[in-house]
Amino acid sequence: MPPSPPILKSWPAGNPPPELLVIAGEASGDEHAARLIRDLRARRPGVRIAALGGPALQAAGAQLLFDLSAHGVVGLMEVLKNYGFFKSIFDQTLAWIEKYQPRAVLFVDYPGFNLRLAKKLFDTGLAQKAGGKITLLYYISPQIWAWKAKRRFTMAKYLDALAVIFPFETACFADTTLPVEFVGHPFAAPDHKSPVAYDANGPILLLPGSRTAPVSRIFPKLLAGFSAFRQSHPDAKAVTLYSGSGVRTELEKQLATHPALAPHITLRAVEQGAAGRMVLTSSGTMSLACALAGIPGAIVYRANPITYLVGRSVVNIPYLGIANILLGESAWPEFIQGDAQPAALAKRMQECEGPAARAQAAANAERLRLLLGTSAPDAAARWLDGKLEARS
Repeated sequence: MPPSPPILKSWPAGNPPPELLVIAGEASGDEHAARLIRDLRARRPGVRIAALGGPALQAAGAQLLFDLSAHGVVGLMEVLKNYGFFKSIFDQTLAWIEKYQPRAVLFVDYPGFNLRLAKKLFDTGLAQKAGGKITLLYYISPQIWAWKAKRRFTMAKYLDALAVIFPFETACFADTTLPVEFVGHPFAAPDHKSPVAYDANGPILLLPGSRTAPVSRIFPKLLAGFSAFRQSHPDAKAVTLYSGSGVRTELEKQLATHPALAPHITLRAVEQGAAGRMVLTSSGTMSLACALAGIPGAIVYRANPITYLVGRSVVNIPYLGIANILLGESAWPEFIQGDAQPAALAKRMQECEGPAARAQAAANAERLRLLLGTSAPDAAARWLDGKLEARS
């Protein structure tokens, strides 16, 4: 059963209304938004910010209304199972905005929820483009270059501005009236602290993702590959990073079914970080972090079969991993659905033991840093500050 409907926290009584409401529905969005808010607060001390996000946004100084990042789901079937829960959040968020009237709403990725809310704010006349007072901003664009490309026209209709983190994304909106600015990727910022690093003598990193449902499907594949690799490397150890108690519980559940393997795998909170000599990772944000760290390895992905079949019919990209998409090649080989077999994964892991794989991963990491870091470190904060200033 989905969690009980939440109750969003009220804005503190007697305080001036919030200037900004941030909505980030996943762990990665929470982290990216938190950095942006920290930089904004350095430029604009005392700015009043509310958020539906997670602990990172709260630590950055936002008034957390609800930990939305703890309830991230992905895939058609998962969304349908939790429809009532998310409808409750949606309705309460709309009511909150109507009541407190923030100067701007900043949507962070999470398009299924955020674009629907942008439309509703437009339809109810609250949005600036509908004659209202609330500026609608978007940071980290939906991946229209992969699927649902026509969403760019919907975004142009409802939104006032968009900041993107991949350099090729500005061209995706060239045939719209939406102002779009490339502000650099947070991972490429000089002071970014990556949760992963390369260590030639380190363990193997097994990184199945940050959401419970995908982890339940992907982690068994990683374990099977690691087990097969250990047949020829019996001293091999592994580290798995997790975010949130729900994911840790799922990892422990899976490890309990592998009593001979479990003693060789260490679970560690993502905040602690890890260094390794190779990696098997899901296709999410962590795969890009591993690529930028120059860790050789592979991407492993397994979705709900129905979700995967639907996705294949609408997604128009040659790769799942963003590093591979940016580089235009399979720099980190992808093992998807039935291709994620133990023998195939073990073979790739054996390849990663050689110096050639490390040298290639390091060279690809440098290429990625050049692609993603071609904007000023605080460009996103300057962009957001300018939009708030325009509404003062």
